[in-house]
Amino acid sequence: MGASETATTREIVIGVCRAAREASVRMGRASASEKNAALAAMARGLRGQAQWLLKKNRKDLDAASSRGLSGAMLDRLALSDSRIEQMATGIEEVIALPDPIGEVERMGRRPNGLWVGKMRIPLGVIGIIYESRPNVTADAAALCVKSGNAVVLRGGSEAIFSNTAIARILREAMSLAGLPADAVAVIERTDREAIDAMLQAEEYIDLIIPRGGEGLIRSVAEKSRIPVIKHYKGVCHIYVDEGADIDQAVLVCVNAKVQRPGVCNAMETLLVHEKAAPEFLPAVSAPLGKHGVELRGCPQTLSLVPGAVPATEEDWGTEYLDLILAVRVVPSMEEAIAHIRRHGSLHTEAILTRDHARAMRFLRDVDSSLVLVNASTRFNDGFQLGLGAEIGISTTKIHAFGPMGLTELTTTKFIAFGDGQVRT
Repeated sequence: MGASETATTREIVIGVCRAAREASVRMGRASASEKNAALAAMARGLRGQAQWLLKKNRKDLDAASSRGLSGAMLDRLALSDSRIEQMATGIEEVIALPDPIGEVERMGRRPNGLWVGKMRIPLGVIGIIYESRPNVTADAAALCVKSGNAVVLRGGSEAIFSNTAIARILREAMSLAGLPADAVAVIERTDREAIDAMLQAEEYIDLIIPRGGEGLIRSVAEKSRIPVIKHYKGVCHIYVDEGADIDQAVLVCVNAKVQRPGVCNAMETLLVHEKAAPEFLPAVSAPLGKHGVELRGCPQTLSLVPGAVPATEEDWGTEYLDLILAVRVVPSMEEAIAHIRRHGSLHTEAILTRDHARAMRFLRDVDSSLVLVNASTRFNDGFQLGLGAEIGISTTKIHAFGPMGLTELTTTKFIAFGDGQVRT
């Protein structure tokens, strides 16, 4: 980081990526205790330099305010004592997670006596491109360090002072723990050319993870020469089956829509079996209405819920991230599954049913990163699913599908133990 003032953006980015590649070799053989020591130093550093961080963050906030950014954007950008404490606590939670590196699995003896299995190893260098939230700098770095990877971070221009300040603290912690500071790198150039250069650095970066809006992710996927973990949007469905427990279904659907409507695992479309609709739709519309949810429904929905407005074809594939819900009455579970295939985004779907066989069929036939039975879509989250922490949710099947924790930041290599075997 400290590149010459006269260097081009591309030269600076390639230099950062090359240094990260070199650092990844040391990270790949770092012990769990070494990595945990670095993470503990990171948490201490964030707490110890909290006031300095807040001053740097104020520069970002002042610049964003002068550019007329919305209140919601300013809130995502802002640091506070409590948010810095959350970053430090999050890093300490990563320390408590088991280290996946070096795990050996699926060992088996071949007929010739050779023992063959797989060993878990780091991916190498992970590039992360993200927007707004400075806490991503600390969260992503912690997960990459624990999984034995180096990371190259490129945050949005609106958070440049905050991101570089956090990275400085994290890099100092790496050095204090005897690990290479270049394993945690931030690209400090804010021009678009920096992203383009990073996406072409296939010699140095093994995987790109974009975090942000659909526009950012599509742009990264189109330009990258490096494999990209994609998550365009979360058009999440709940299907209320014939004979479902109505009280339970109301509770689950209200939670899935209103608990945090602006997140990717909130329900966006409600599908209801035509035999359940006359009782269920009036029952659920009342509490949804109290929370200010606008219902956009098919003709059958409109006849059962007078306050609903007509849905358009566009509504079925929309991620609202708001208190708006598309509602469709369907004649069968097969039609519900077909609707999800046409309009879903492979993110999260749920069935509410009392029929075990139909639940199991829904689990098999619906092809999303998390499929639930009788539970809210809001559970598609690394912490909720027992991963301890996540770097994002992938709707790409290669190489990870769903929330990405430590294990998803690794791969495996084959290992074999012999006793002088030769191939004939």
